[in-house]
Amino acid sequence: MIEMYTQKIDGILFAIALNQQQIITASFGENQQTTINNVLGNVPFDMPFQFFHEPSAFAKKTFVTLNDIYGGKDAKNNLALATANLPAYTKKVLKATSAIPIGYVTSYGEMAKTVGGGPRAIGNIMAGNPFALIVPCHRVVKADFTLGGYGGGLKVKLELLGREKRGFSSSREIEVDGEKLRILPTEYVLRKIA
Repeated sequence: MIEMYTQKIDGILFAIALNQQQIITASFGENQQTTINNVLGNVPFDMPFQFFHEPSAFAKKTFVTLNDIYGGKDAKNNLALATANLPAYTKKVLKATSAIPIGYVTSYGEMAKTVGGGPRAIGNIMAGNPFALIVPCHRVVKADFTLGGYGGGLKVKLELLGREKRGFSSSREIEVDGEKLRILPTEYVLRKIA
């Protein structure tokens, strides 16, 4: 059975669905209905679920991590994600997105160069990211350093990136499955938007 939990921290509602110590989906926001609907929309239709009021130990750990990421902390994220039923390409994109460290962004085009496909395919996967915040899709922007899209709204995406700035000044490359992914300081986006 899927366990569902919600927790409000500093005015932000976090909602998660868990199964056997794996996160099926996560969402956050100020609006309770939207946040819960986002979680319900990513739960497999053929599995029973139940909302619990008292979070399990794993749910508590997940909420702490979500809140830390939301707050711009460099949270060590070793949470198990339920990706077994996702398409292989989606898993590849989500894995590459997870590799983008705090303080950096990349573009949809750079992601496509690294994992294959096109920028639009990357954007579609980002739009359907079932692991909000845990897989930091807010760190993927357009090639011109404008925000692109974000399920939580562009204002929220900009706020997240603002909390994640670390004062880095140059781009670098990280390795993702033997390929290079170019990442750039978050400040590039913040300067462009300002």
